Amino acid sequence: MIRPSVLLLLCCSLLLPMPAVARLPGPLQAVPTTKVRDLTDIRSSRVLRVLVNQSRNSSGEVQGQAIGVEYHRLRAFEQYLNGYARDGQEITLKIIPKAKDQLLGALQRGEADLVAPGELLDLQAGYAVSTSEPIASNITLVLVGIKGERRYTRLEQLSGKTLALPTGSAAGDAVSQINQKLALHKLPPVKIEWVDPTLAVEDVLEMVQGGIFHLTIVEQPIAERWGKILPRLRFDRQVQISDPGEEFWFVRRDASMLRASIDRFLATYKKPSDQDADFLRIYRRLYQVHYPLAKTDRQRLEKLRPVLQKHADAQGMDWLNLAALAFKESALQPSAGGGDGPSGLMQITSSAAQRVGVNNIQNLDANVQAGAKYLAMIRRKFFASPKLNERERMAFVLAAYNIGPERVQGMRAEARRRGLNPNQWFFQVERIAMEQVGMGPVSYVNSVNKYYLAFDRERESLEPQGQKVALRK
Repeated sequence: MIRPSVLLLLCCSLLLPMPAVARLPGPLQAVPTTKVRDLTDIRSSRVLRVLVNQSRNSSGEVQGQAIGVEYHRLRAFEQYLNGYARDGQEITLKIIPKAKDQLLGALQRGEADLVAPGELLDLQAGYAVSTSEPIASNITLVLVGIKGERRYTRLEQLSGKTLALPTGSAAGDAVSQINQKLALHKLPPVKIEWVDPTLAVEDVLEMVQGGIFHLTIVEQPIAERWGKILPRLRFDRQVQISDPGEEFWFVRRDASMLRASIDRFLATYKKPSDQDADFLRIYRRLYQVHYPLAKTDRQRLEKLRPVLQKHADAQGMDWLNLAALAFKESALQPSAGGGDGPSGLMQITSSAAQRVGVNNIQNLDANVQAGAKYLAMIRRKFFASPKLNERERMAFVLAAYNIGPERVQGMRAEARRRGLNPNQWFFQVERIAMEQVGMGPVSYVNSVNKYYLAFDRERESLEPQGQKVALRK
C-alpha cells in the first residue's frame, strides 16, 4: 500500500515542468561499444579522428583560413603530438562534423577518438567517456535579444516568453530549472522553440538580429564573438540563467594515454592573439538576414502570392520556397535589375529562362514561371535521388541556382571522398563549398533557408482560409 505522503510527493513531482530538451522519437537505444583506440593505435594508423560540432562557430575552414574556435587548438594539438612522433608516425587530423547532440554517442560507438565540441556539452550517465582537464572555466549563459526591444533583468520577467534554441543547446536544462522556480511562484513557464536542424547557434543569433526570433540563450564566449559580427544584438547579463560551466574535450574512457597527452597539451596551450582575425574578415559582411515580414514586405508578398502559388504548384513546389528566393534575390521587387543581367522578381537571366522555354522575363508572370521551371529542371536532372530529403534537396537546388549544378555535383563527390555525407548540404557538403569557393554560396543558401523558415512560421496567416482547408483535406 502506498503511503499518502509518498502519493502526494509523486503527484507534486508530476506537476513540475519536464526537462526542456530536444528528444528524438522512439525508445532510447543502448549504445554499442567497440575496441578503444588509444594513442599507440592512433600513431600506427597515422590518423586522429576528431568529432566536431557542425556549427560554423565551432569548426570550419574558408579557403584555407580557420574560422572555427576549435580549429587553431586542434591544429596545435596535431603539431604537439607530431613533436613526439617517431619517423613515419606523424599524425594527421580527420575532422568529422556531427550535430552536437550526436557527438558523444558517435564517440562511444568508436566513430572517432576525440570529441572537440567548442561549446558546453554535458557528459550524461551511460557513456564510457572521460573528459579532459577543463579547456575553459566559468562559462556563463547569456540571454540575447535585439537592441531597441525590452531589456530583461530578472528571471521572473521571462515567464511566458519564448526562447529559440538549437538542438543540443546547453540552455535546455537551465530553462527546465528556471521553469521549476517559476512554477513555485505559480508563474507560466518559459517556452522553448527548438529550431529547425538546419540552423546552428550562429544562425539563431542572426535570426534574432533580423527580428525573426526574439530571444535566445548562448554561452558568453559565443555571444561576445558573434556580437562583433551582429552589432544589433543585446546581451542581458544581469539575468543569471544558471551556474557557470566548464568546457572539455572528450575521449573514450580506456584511452588513458590519449587523455594524458591532451591534458599535458592543454596545460601549456595559449590561443593566438589574432585567432579571430580571419573570422571577422570573412563573416563581417555576410550575416545580414532581414525580417521578411515587416508590414510593407507582407503587403508585397500578399500581392505576389497568387502568381507564386500558381507556378510553384505547377512544378510541385512549396510556394514559400519561391517566396524566400524572391525575397533574397529582389526583396520582392518585380522591377529589380534589368538589361542583360539577372532580371525581375526571381533575378533570372534571359539565357536561363530560354533553357526552360520562357521569353519576356520582364513580365512578372513569365519571370516567376521561368524561375520555378528552372529550379524544377535543376531538381529533376541533378537532385531527384530518393536519398535526399526535401529540405536538403531544396538546399542543393539553391546552391546549383547560385553557382551551377555541375559544380555542386563535384562538391558532393569530394564530400563522399572525404567521408562527409554527400546527401546533406547543411554542415556537410557546404564545408567543401567553403573550402573551394568561399562563403558566397553557403551564405546564399543559408539566407534563403532562413527566409523560408520565417515564412513557414507564419504560414497560417499567409495563406487564405479556403486554401488552408483544402490543404488539410
